[in-house]
Amino acid sequence: MQISGSSAVVVGGAGGLGEATVRRLHSAGAKVVVADLADDKGKALEDELGVRYVRTDATSEADVQEAIAAAEAEGPLRISVDTHGGPASGGRLVGKDGTPLDLAGFRTTIEIYLTAVFNVLRLSAAAIARQEPLESGRGVVVNTASIAAFEGQIGQLPYAAAKGGVVGMTLVAARDLSPLGVRVVTIAPGTFLTPAYGKAGDQLEAYWGPQVPFPKRMGRSPEYAALVQSICENDYLNGEVIRLDGALRFPPK
Repeated sequence: MQISGSSAVVVGGAGGLGEATVRRLHSAGAKVVVADLADDKGKALEDELGVRYVRTDATSEADVQEAIAAAEAEGPLRISVDTHGGPASGGRLVGKDGTPLDLAGFRTTIEIYLTAVFNVLRLSAAAIARQEPLESGRGVVVNTASIAAFEGQIGQLPYAAAKGGVVGMTLVAARDLSPLGVRVVTIAPGTFLTPAYGKAGDQLEAYWGPQVPFPKRMGRSPEYAALVQSICENDYLNGEVIRLDGALRFPPK
């Protein structure tokens, strides 16, 4: 699929992975809408690149629809990328004092990291399906999971469950959307160093870098964005979950 001339919506587009994706798709000729809650960063990208920022809560149907409408106004919407984040609860399923893991925290994590992904997936897929078909189909939705979906660590049950749900949706969604010519692919990153970590990034790099088989470092946001571009351009990538982790497998803790 040709990126140039298409419009794209990047949910979480002001964050580390999202910002890199916005820059990559913009440089490839897409008309990009940054959908996020980080007003300062979103507007800074809008001023710098000429993209459009739309304040968007990924859990809100109305907000996501507004971002999609903004993208459709820029051109045929053929690309949706979801990199949004948010708070995640954690802790052992049963604590040392015998207390079970908090149900409210689990529900909140599922809402942010799974239900919101479904919300973006369903609405953006419906919008892409409205576009005129090309020889390559109508477009692609790229979701973000985590290798925690496969090797969730101790204390990571809510997050691992949510990301496992994103993985589980991928093939089914691709099959559901195949008559419409809309592809669905999920990226499962390992440990990525993003600006959000600030000064703590050095400590994280020192801890995680040696654990990655090769290259022995944390991932970089532009590497995620490069994979997004490859997924967009390779029409035969569909229904797949791609690990982007330097061959890292999470230990129990």
